[in-house]
Amino acid sequence: MNELIKGALVGLGIAVFLFVFDYVMIRRGAAERAKRNHTTVVTLDSTEKKRIGSLLRFCVALPPVLAVAFWIFDKV
Repeated sequence: MNELIKGALVGLGIAVFLFVFDYVMIRRGAAERAKRNHTTVVTLDSTEKKRIGSLLRFCVALPPVLAVAFWIFDKV
């Protein structure tokens, strides 16, 4: 298989795992905070929304970066 495709697939797998794991952890923290405050609606605050947004941008950039890295290391 081409090294670019391998790198992109590895990057995609890491990005999906990282995003899902971090999103679940953020939602869990928000649910615990809602429980402490005796509210039924779980809402994310602005810091958590910014954190998810920045993580999403990182996850979008990860597959192309790893594809290029795999290609470069294959040539060395």
